[in-house]
Amino acid sequence: MRASRVVAVLGPTNTGKTHYAIERMLGYRTGVMGFPLRLLAREVYDKIVAIKGPSVVALVTGEERIVPPRTQYWICTVESMPEGMGTDFLAIDEIQLCADPERGHVFTDRLLRARGTHETLFLGADTIRGAIADLVPGVEFMHRERMSDLVYAGSKKISRMPPRSAIVGFSVDNVYAIAELIRRQKGGAAVVMGALSPRTRNAQVALYQNGEVDYLVATDAIGMGLNLDIDHVAFSSTAKFDGRRMRDLAPNELAQIAGRAGRGMSHGSFGVTGDARPLDEGTATAIMEHHFTPLKKLNWRSADLKFGTVEALIRSLETNSNHERLLKAREADDLRVLKTLSADATVAARVTDAKTVRLLWDVCRIPDFRGISHGEHASLLTVIFDYLHQGGSIPDDFMARQIKRIDRTDGNIDALSKRLAFIRTWTYVAQRKGWLRDENNWRSETRAVEDRLSDALHERLTQRFVDRRTSVLLRRLKQKEALLAEVNDKGEVTVEGEFVGQLEGFRFSPDKSAQGAEAKALKSASLQALAPHFHLRADRFYNAPDTEIDFTDQGGLMWGEYAVGKLTAGADALNPRVEVFVDDAAGVDVAQKVERRLQHFITRKIATLFEPLQNLQKDEELTGLARGFAFRMVEDLGVMPRAKVAQDVKDLDQDARAALRKHGIRFGQFTIFMPLLLKPAPTRLRLLLWSLANDLQDFPEAPPPGLVTVPTMKDAPRGYDTMSGYRAAGERMIRIDMLERLADMLRNEDSRGGFEAKADMLSITGMTLEQFADLMQGLGYRAEKGEREKVKQAPASPTAEPTTDDTAVEPATAEPASAAEGTSPEEEASATEESVATVDDTAAKDEAEATPEATEPETEVFFTFTWGGNRNRQNAGRGQRRTEGEGEARQNRGRGKPRGGKPQGGKPGKKGGPRQNQGAKSFSARPPKKEKQIDPDNPFAAALMGLKQGD
Repeated sequence: MRASRVVAVLGPTNTGKTHYAIERMLGYRTGVMGFPLRLLAREVYDKIVAIKGPSVVALVTGEERIVPPRTQYWICTVESMPEGMGTDFLAIDEIQLCADPERGHVFTDRLLRARGTHETLFLGADTIRGAIADLVPGVEFMHRERMSDLVYAGSKKISRMPPRSAIVGFSVDNVYAIAELIRRQKGGAAVVMGALSPRTRNAQVALYQNGEVDYLVATDAIGMGLNLDIDHVAFSSTAKFDGRRMRDLAPNELAQIAGRAGRGMSHGSFGVTGDARPLDEGTATAIMEHHFTPLKKLNWRSADLKFGTVEALIRSLETNSNHERLLKAREADDLRVLKTLSADATVAARVTDAKTVRLLWDVCRIPDFRGISHGEHASLLTVIFDYLHQGGSIPDDFMARQIKRIDRTDGNIDALSKRLAFIRTWTYVAQRKGWLRDENNWRSETRAVEDRLSDALHERLTQRFVDRRTSVLLRRLKQKEALLAEVNDKGEVTVEGEFVGQLEGFRFSPDKSAQGAEAKALKSASLQALAPHFHLRADRFYNAPDTEIDFTDQGGLMWGEYAVGKLTAGADALNPRVEVFVDDAAGVDVAQKVERRLQHFITRKIATLFEPLQNLQKDEELTGLARGFAFRMVEDLGVMPRAKVAQDVKDLDQDARAALRKHGIRFGQFTIFMPLLLKPAPTRLRLLLWSLANDLQDFPEAPPPGLVTVPTMKDAPRGYDTMSGYRAAGERMIRIDMLERLADMLRNEDSRGGFEAKADMLSITGMTLEQFADLMQGLGYRAEKGEREKVKQAPASPTAEPTTDDTAVEPATAEPASAAEGTSPEEEASATEESVATVDDTAAKDEAEATPEATEPETEVFFTFTWGGNRNRQNAGRGQRRTEGEGEARQNRGRGKPRGGKPQGGKPGKKGGPRQNQGAKSFSARPPKKEKQIDPDNPFAAALMGLKQGD
């Protein structure tokens, strides 16, 4: 029989060693391969199943056992490799792990004792070449060169990490922190750790391999042969905890991980990130050129175990080697727990023969998957040994209780990870032959629980570290597939079923939860998917009725609740320009269509609301001064102070005025205006157009509709009151049409001699007496405040001549001014219904003496108004300065000139006028009282008689 061929296939990563071994094994009828990781074993198992089918391929690991009846090829972890099977082919991957402090003795044992009947391959790094040559007689060496280049890229920030990168951490907390950072900055990362179940690991790797995420965060587990499409490997640290202490990784250990960058003929790079210091030149060069210090010692533990007694077993495990290349391994977890259990008196009493010693050793070899503490692990193994020793198997009810506590998929990542570690213990127990009554059932149960926990953990990892929405969009963009976008009635945009933001008019607002690079990618992908929707929406907008579009007081143009543009200043006030709010991605055609529709809207709106002005412009019969005045009227948007055009008005003849009046122009005493343009809608638009034409930063709003007076706006721009259809006078503004009605009433009063407010004056202004006094002062009048007695009404004398008005009423204002004064409208109305009479001091005294129970006389406040005569008078709170022309107009209007006639009292100092020294007159509209016969020589009586004659 020909001796078995032993070959050591050595070389750096990405040389195709594992692929070569698989091909060699499949050339034989039977074979077995041992791998350092359960994850790697599962990956190779899946490959061979795809070639040979599941009926002839077995998978045996500590927690998983799939063994078909006609098995030909065995894929195992190194610890789980069956012994003495005599397969044609045998291979051990990553054989350089013979030097590993924790597991090295297992690999060394396979190097020394495991052989295939026809061929044996040891796959690994060149660093173990000398040790193999010394320990394996007749070995052949095969060197394989790396298929691609590996270069050092230095240090990079995670935010600048290139796509298809793997960031390596050496603790769970470090891995999670890096993954969280990448999710925020790059959209997401897959997570791969040795502690993950194969199912979870495969699901995470799939996220990376299919392009849903461009980044992988992993422990050094990726260094053990996992084949991934990685272009760059970055170390977040170059030191790790090896189970006993923190130590720096050797160059060959760094190279094992860095070598995962580049696959096949694709070149790769490696570097550092985060807090890791840049690699020194020697280390970087060694990794790139694959030159490392050869391994001098391999970890070894005797395989010749003595099971006579526990003490004999311990001694055999601690035996030293005679070979200079073999170094006694440090105390492993299984030996440590054996010593702990043998010190327990109960356990020691039960270990009486070789069979029980072997059973105890098998129990002690259960890995500490939970990692709680050595004491906790020893306690659990004691319970398991007691059951196996006393009953021959572990009770079903005990197994059911353990599994039930673990079989929960709620909780966070840490909780699920702990449950997965716990179930691995019972999965391992279920794989031991003879430990359970119904092995197949419990293997199925534990596997099902592990799968459920694995799926839940994958889901939590993805939720926490992957933005599925962004990853879906990025993958579709890379694959250049058409993205399916949908926009609902609320403007919510979904792409491939994922919410990505809001379409507000013709601008896309990405979801606010996305930040940084994620937000850019999200917007880019979304706008690409939204391109057809912009055109559809533009068509719908273009055909929308004007009732769906409106403008705001600040010049915005709205389509429903969304801003689609704004108005800007144009050639003149009546022809503003339109600026649209359309994303560049929507295209020029969409922007132009939206602009045309908005221009049509504002043009029609101006034509409708300012139709009187449009007609005024088009009237060709207006010539000369009338046409010029019409131009001024259009330029001022249908409302202007008379003082501004006083000379122009004076120059207009009666025919010109008549022609202008046909267009609705009213020549008021204070303002020249078109009453139709004082309505709320034209006023609102006029203020907007005026603000645009005057390049205001903040556009003032129109006063609330329906109010005769409103408070004067502080710091309002000059001309605001006129454009809003009001005139500022004191603390309040009065509507200009009501001001003209008041002016008509004032013409009938003796503004030179003095007068009091009539009830009609207060009624049309909707003011209290105090507010009216402030208004009159704002119009240029003086208001003198006085008090007088208020007495009960006296019976009217048959000979008394009644005055013009019976009562003086102070009505409530159109606004709740009475409330501001501290009086309710009902109280104020009640007070105004009382009739009062003015009596001289003597009559009041006589009446008081005639009434035995007379009380203190009540008083009332009154104001006497006279024309102020100050042309340039500044009015407090008016918000603008009155021009000289306005002052002259007010002075001329305040001289009591009735419509169409001469002044009643004549000019002061002229013939027929009142005496110069008679002073201001005071009148009260109250019921008549008993009074003495009028003395014709009395100047007060003469003025009164003149007033009565005028009435």
